[in-house]
Amino acid sequence: MEHLIELRRRLMWSIGGFFIAFLFCFFFAKQLFNLLVIPFKWATQWAGLDPHKVELIYTAPQEFFFTQVKLAMFGGMVIAFPLIATQIYKFIAPGLYKNERNAFLPFLIASPILFLMGASLVYFFFTPMVMWFFLAMQQAGTDDQVQISLLPKVSEYLSLIMTLIFSFGLVFQLPVVTSLMARVGMLSSEALVEKRKWAIVIAFVVAAVLTPPDPISQIGLAIPTILLYEVSIWSARLIERNQERDRLAREKREAAEAAAEKAADASST
Repeated sequence: MEHLIELRRRLMWSIGGFFIAFLFCFFFAKQLFNLLVIPFKWATQWAGLDPHKVELIYTAPQEFFFTQVKLAMFGGMVIAFPLIATQIYKFIAPGLYKNERNAFLPFLIASPILFLMGASLVYFFFTPMVMWFFLAMQQAGTDDQVQISLLPKVSEYLSLIMTLIFSFGLVFQLPVVTSLMARVGMLSSEALVEKRKWAIVIAFVVAAVLTPPDPISQIGLAIPTILLYEVSIWSARLIERNQERDRLAREKREAAEAAAEKAADASST
């Protein structure tokens, strides 16, 4: 019952934090959506168009409302994630040894930082690149051609940018996951090196599944994934090196203690 009461308390804090963040994001949903449209404006500038004439539409009366709700839920989860992660850590921390808590805490801090790095890469580079790619397919109206213009729906544009942010944020957790597995002995740097070829193939497959069907976003996700895989190999080697150093220091200390006990026994006899 004590564990269930503690779990309920942590869940209440997490849900309450998410609900407050959701209300905050929903109140500023239009401002947040306009903020997300800025990469689209950058893309229009790259395409040689007027960024002040960027236009998005919605074709159902309730579409923009539910788009704001979805945006508020996504923003609320991002804002409340540190609180939720802290509540999870506080719930499992009493069941961990001190060295396990010290090992787990840095990864708890690194995870949101890496997610924000992936989201920033999407916002400042890949979303403008993807939208520029789509804008380049427009067709100017002439005597022989009809005019074909890009008028994205608000829900589809939000789904696109949320998919990219989620995909890059998830991929940027690769060093955290592999480092944790290496620390507990489930993975080694040698195994990561041996599976490098398969990792490159899987990176392109995952990029094709998670991103929209255009080559820019797929290649743009696959390349950082491969680079992060190399970072994971380096991180695993560093962890193994530190663990080996700690093991040698522990063996040296134990040998010194055993020698001191032996000398004390000899002097007593």
